[in-house]
Formats: sequence, structure tokens, C-alpha cells
Amino acid sequence: MAMGIGFRISATDGAARTGVISTPRGEIRTPAFMPVGTAGTVKAMLPESVAATGADILLGNTYHLMLRPTAERVAALGGLHRFMNWEKPILTDSGGFQVMSLGPLRKLTEEGVRFSSHLDGSKHMLTPERSMEIQRLLGSDIVMCFDECPALPADEATVAKSMRLSMRWAERSRDAFGDRPGHALFGIMQGGVTRELREESAESLKRIGFDGYAVGGLAVGEGQEAMFSVLDYAPGFLPEDRPRYLMGVGKPDDIVGAVERGIDMMDCVLPSRSGRTGQAWTARGQVNLRNARHKNDLRPLEEGCQCPACRSYSRAYLHHVVKADEIIGSMLLTWHNLHYYQLLMHGLREAIAAGGLAAFVVGFHAKRAEGDVEPV
Repeated sequence: MAMGIGFRISATDGAARTGVISTPRGEIRTPAFMPVGTAGTVKAMLPESVAATGADILLGNTYHLMLRPTAERVAALGGLHRFMNWEKPILTDSGGFQVMSLGPLRKLTEEGVRFSSHLDGSKHMLTPERSMEIQRLLGSDIVMCFDECPALPADEATVAKSMRLSMRWAERSRDAFGDRPGHALFGIMQGGVTRELREESAESLKRIGFDGYAVGGLAVGEGQEAMFSVLDYAPGFLPEDRPRYLMGVGKPDDIVGAVERGIDMMDCVLPSRSGRTGQAWTARGQVNLRNARHKNDLRPLEEGCQCPACRSYSRAYLHHVVKADEIIGSMLLTWHNLHYYQLLMHGLREAIAAGGLAAFVVGFHAKRAEGDVEPV
């Protein structure tokens, strides 16, 4: 199978890798963090502001876009890139995870998932074939195959049944995707926290053949320790010459641990969601700008940070606008958080390239252990 994209590993350090994914819309430096633009927007950010943080790729959401404004409308308006003013690559998830989270509003069969919209109760059917069609209409550069993701904890029999259904759906996704030069299809490994199921899933995906491979079914309630124990072996079951994507992760220490274990791509709503709730991510950990201790603090949120929030505004101002529920609070903190995440990815790439990842990780944890310093 010819790859729809290129992938080159330029350096390794232990299990960690750094390199470049090449697409017709631009290069993606790995390890890469993908900001989440659920409904065609990274909340509280302009697309050019997201690009300014250093993001090479965004994630869009099949489930939300199929309901509103609909994939057909996005296609008629020139595709998702043009529609949302983002010229760089876009990865779209398959909709499987969002449909899973609907709980009683969905009915699962071999064919696919029938569900009621959370917006207006309208009935929809999402199948591997329909998911591929929606992502084609959106114009996604990287398409995810349709899968079923059980919430953890779950018993092994439930996880095994779900995983095997996902593998049958992966084959149908591959067939429906067809041959689309310049566009990539990623398979998704499932299997919960059971090594044998993860290996069986990986073997099924490799037999089908994909441009890249995701480790799915983690960050769904199992906790960091269990997630890392799976990542200690799961990436090794996947082809070395293809990108490895850990879906829905995560906090900065989750990201660092995942990169140490061989993950190339990640996404999470956390930096933007935190920004809208007065939470900032910094090298010293999380800072809650709602806390009264910031109200007279003229220092920047993070010394040396070059984002607009830190360059031009004090903690006192950020505290004020967050407490007053002013929109600029969400804008500035989201920009800072996305900037911090991209700075972290840059640091990880540099450390792997220099063979200094272990020292970087020690420094990362030491800084976080210091905590946010109180004003003098």
C-alpha cells in the first residue's frame, strides 16, 4: 500500500523518536501536539493565533461537524480548511468516541451506531463507510478509521468483544477510504489494559495496512499508571516506520511520559478548556488565576514566556478579567496554554535530537515540583 503521507524519523533516544510527517499541506514536526478545533474552531482563538503558537496540525471532530453545519455543507463551502481559515494539515477523529459518550442515546450493532443528536434529538446512523464519507467531505488530511471505544474499567470479555468489532470496522474503513493520494488513513489499536488484546489488535491492523497507527482506548478512566503500563509495550507492537498517535492525551506529564514511550502525536482539549476556566499551565504546574493571591500581583503569569498574556499583562489583570468573566480572560489564558504546550513539544524534540531526553525529563519534573512561586 502506498502511503498517503511521508514519515521520516530523524533521531531516537531510547523509545522516543523525533522526525517529520510530510503532507501536501505542510510538515508536521514530531512529537506533535494537536490543538482540538472541535466544531471548526479552537475555542477563544483565531486560527492564525493557533499557528503562531507553533501548532503544525489541528484536530477536527467528525461527530460535531456532521451534526452542525453538516459535512455536506462544509464540502459545498470549499472544505474544512477554507471554511475555518486553516491552511495547515487537519486530522479528523472518526466520531466513535463522541458517540460512545452518548450512553443511552446510542444503539450499537455490527453495522454501526444509531444515535440521537445531543443538539435536537434527530436520529443518525454512523457506520465505517459513513465516517469515511464525512471525513472525505470535510477534506481531512489524516482520517481516523471508525472504532468503538469502551469506557474503562470494563471486564476483559467486554473489551475483547469491542476490540474485535473495531477491527472489523477498521477493515471496512480501509475499503471505504480507497486510494486517496495526499490523504492518510490511520488505524486505531484497542484492547484496554490487556497486553494480549493489544497485540491481537495490532496484528489485525498491520494485516489491513494503514498510513499511521493510533493507540486508542486510553485516557478513558484507567488512570496514568495503567496508561503508562500499556504504553510501555503497546507502541512496540506497531510498525516503526509509521506515526504513532495517542488519542485524547493529555496533561503535560502525560505527554512527556507518552513521548518517552515512543508516541509521535497527541491531542487534548485540556489547554483550551483550562483557559476558559481560569487555569493556566506553566513549567511549574497549574496556576488558578481565580485565587485571591493574584489580585495585586504585577508579575507576569510565567517569567520569560513570550505569549501575549505574559508579555503584556499582569497576574493581577488576568485575575480581574477571569473573575469578571470577561472574554479576554479566556482568550489570553488559552493562548498561553497552547503556547506552553507547543514550547513543551519543541523542548522534547530538541532533547531527543540531542540525545538528552533523560536530562530534559528530570528538569521538567524538578520544575513542577517547585510549584508556582508566591509573590514576595
